[in-house]
Amino acid sequence: MKTFLVREGEKVNLAKWPTKVSPLFKSKKEYRALLADHIAELRSQQNLLYADDSYALLVIFQAMDAAGKDSAIKHVMSGINPQGCEVTSFKHPSTEDLDHDFLWRTTRRLPERGRIGIFNRSYYEEVLIVRVHREILRAERLPDLDEKDIWKDRYRSIVDQEKHLRRNGTAIVKFFLHLSKEEQRKRFFARLEEPKKNWKFSMDDIHERKYWKQYMEAYEQCLSATSTDGAPWFIVPADDKANAHLIISRILVDTFKKLDLSYPKPDAKRMRELKAIRRELS
Repeated sequence: MKTFLVREGEKVNLAKWPTKVSPLFKSKKEYRALLADHIAELRSQQNLLYADDSYALLVIFQAMDAAGKDSAIKHVMSGINPQGCEVTSFKHPSTEDLDHDFLWRTTRRLPERGRIGIFNRSYYEEVLIVRVHREILRAERLPDLDEKDIWKDRYRSIVDQEKHLRRNGTAIVKFFLHLSKEEQRKRFFARLEEPKKNWKFSMDDIHERKYWKQYMEAYEQCLSATSTDGAPWFIVPADDKANAHLIISRILVDTFKKLDLSYPKPDAKRMRELKAIRRELS
């Protein structure tokens, strides 16, 4: 999985990163079996995460429209206990959001220890869509706004925030689903052809395609500036959804295992309590 890792300090050129790689499976049956294994391991690790109660896990998904964020969350996290996991989708900021610093609305939704938090889009929107559409930045009414330096300052704020979270027990893993413009076009057509998916599509999606180059440049700058050893970015080839699901699930399993979680061992007092409970039940 290190093939997809953006190393700290690496300068990203997305044109050199594939949107599709050789399948990690030979048949649909093998794909389902591999994904089921990963899901079972994730379920086991989630139980450990809750019992260990030392860490939280924050998973961030960023991508262009139709890259498969919803699909990845649905399939990869299908075996997770919903009581221990919260998915938050961040849309356009509200008036209240705009009256606070740009990290405020996402900080409120961070996972507590023992839980998994999934951000479908995140505070990274503030250096992506806001960078492409500067009118959003101006609506934030920042004092002494210098549009030349603001992105470097925001990268620094994000990296500092993630270091703070790491120091306090939140593991972070970030996925950029790398979709080709042609594959996006095909998926948009598929949404038009299938009535049940028409609701997912609007003229705004077509409008944003016009800014593809600007978005790619914004992503390159963002990925280069904010991938760190403690909170890495993974660029996942997203033209093949099934392959992307396996890559994401494997990386999540690896992330959990690095935490070295364990069930708490009962001390002498707890052992006496358990013996007393056993006697009462007997």
